[in-house]
Amino acid sequence: MIKKVFKQMLVTQILSAMTVMICMLVDSIIIGRFLGVDAMAAYGLANPVLLIFAAIGSMLSAGIQVVCGKSMGAGDREGTNRCFSASVMLVAIISIVGLLLVLLLTNPLCVLLGAGKPGAGNEVFNLTKDYLRGFIIGAPAFLCSMIMVPFMQMSGNRTRLVVAVAAMTVFDIAFDLINVLVIKGGTLGMGLASSLSYYIAFVIGGAYFLKKDCMFRFDIKGFKKKVCGAIFKNGIPTMLNQVTLVMLVFLFNKILISVGGNLAVASYSVISTVGNICYCFGSGIGSVALMLASLFHSDEDRNSLKTVVKTMSGYAVLLTAIVTVIVLVAAPFLVSLFLTDENIEAKDIAVFGLRLFALSLIPCSLNTSFKNYYQGINRVRLTEVISVLQSFVFSAAFAAAASPFLGATGVWLAWVFGESATLLFIAIYVWIKNKRISVSAESFALIPENLGAAKEDCLDLTVHSVEEAVAAAETAEEFCKNHSETERNSKFISLCIEEMANNIVDHGFSKDKRNDHVIEIRLIFKDDKRLIRIRDNCVNFDPVAYMDLHKTDDPTVHIGIRLVMKMVKEANYVCSLGLNNLTLVM
Repeated sequence: MIKKVFKQMLVTQILSAMTVMICMLVDSIIIGRFLGVDAMAAYGLANPVLLIFAAIGSMLSAGIQVVCGKSMGAGDREGTNRCFSASVMLVAIISIVGLLLVLLLTNPLCVLLGAGKPGAGNEVFNLTKDYLRGFIIGAPAFLCSMIMVPFMQMSGNRTRLVVAVAAMTVFDIAFDLINVLVIKGGTLGMGLASSLSYYIAFVIGGAYFLKKDCMFRFDIKGFKKKVCGAIFKNGIPTMLNQVTLVMLVFLFNKILISVGGNLAVASYSVISTVGNICYCFGSGIGSVALMLASLFHSDEDRNSLKTVVKTMSGYAVLLTAIVTVIVLVAAPFLVSLFLTDENIEAKDIAVFGLRLFALSLIPCSLNTSFKNYYQGINRVRLTEVISVLQSFVFSAAFAAAASPFLGATGVWLAWVFGESATLLFIAIYVWIKNKRISVSAESFALIPENLGAAKEDCLDLTVHSVEEAVAAAETAEEFCKNHSETERNSKFISLCIEEMANNIVDHGFSKDKRNDHVIEIRLIFKDDKRLIRIRDNCVNFDPVAYMDLHKTDDPTVHIGIRLVMKMVKEANYVCSLGLNNLTLVM
């Protein structure tokens, strides 16, 4: 079930990340082709502002995935809603403050960005100013859309999310073309085109949060200092990664200017643009790993954490291997999208550099996946160290040492060295922690010994039919007796499992898609507690809320659920990632 959910979430996450990159790619191509060199320079000068908002959005999104994932994993609805409420308020405050600052301080900001001083003869300054004013109007929608992604993933609304990001792409391209071909609104029009596309995506996705069946509820009282602090704290590794990447870009530009001049810098710009699209696969895998790791770590589900590590590693190698081959073969074509035959020397440098860059994609994807996974299981310090090593230290050191002898090739090889060295660091760290050399998913999962119950105190069962539900109940009864449970309690636990599993099979399995459904049952003996966790991928159904609604009905109806709810001390239900999760405390 986890592998299937991972695959479903991964497609959405990659599309979401890639859509933003494609929009930026299209913007740069259209500006360069239709508005000229000055407009392209203005777009480049304004990019740091865009990157700052993107970094803030990424930080909040990562923090939300960890904090909300933990509350959902614990079945804490109140905590989940506090996280949602705090996130909405944070985005609103940051958006308004950012919007006002950019609008009020546009002139000094343009000077700071390197556009020169305002004046009638400084066209680049005016174009930069226009683009910033057009883009900043959409900043609230841009940030809202970024935090909308994890919430919609957790609620299982992946189709709506895909529609939202697809609409953003289509409308951004359409508005860009209308601006340059019909309205002729210059860079102001390009900024407004992006803003309008962000609002369209926000309206489509945001409509879910207004529905009655939305699992998230906004309450201004949920805007707590503690919750906001937790979101920022858990988002710091992502922000740190963004900051170190900016530092690396700055350093690479300095080195390339000195060893290869403008041709090398132009080639680096092309490689970076293509590279941002390639990185979407690794970042998508990492984002899903972060969300699932947070959820299962809070649920103290050791087996699921191991499955996450195994699944994310497999996708990291498989998907990025395919991307690597495509880039190696298609490098001349990809470079020709940006550079014409008039710049043949720059094209040759870019093709060679792009092919070397492609060799770093597999270790990069693995590093990003592990980094995000470790963040999800509360190893924040390790995540921060990996971020700095991966995004700056190893690559910067190699480029600085090798470029005096190899020229621009030393910079291109720095990507391969940096990612490979980071992966080796992770492996060595894991081996030292485990006190043995192993490449198993269990070793790299780094699950604390005290997390969850001991292996011998857990029973994992899978049910696909009524017959398997009966067999699972019998196995659970035998498991209880082997753990010195009383005959009476063993039968109660067995009965709970059979009743709930049968109810899911009878009412949750679609007749035409019965083979697509599965029920995962886990029985846990820990600290004098007897826990039953039931997870299924059927239609959403909350048995706790259902019984509250029907508690005054005829006692002879809903007898199965009614019987179970009377036998348990506590029942918690949460729908996360499109899965029903029910925890029963006996």
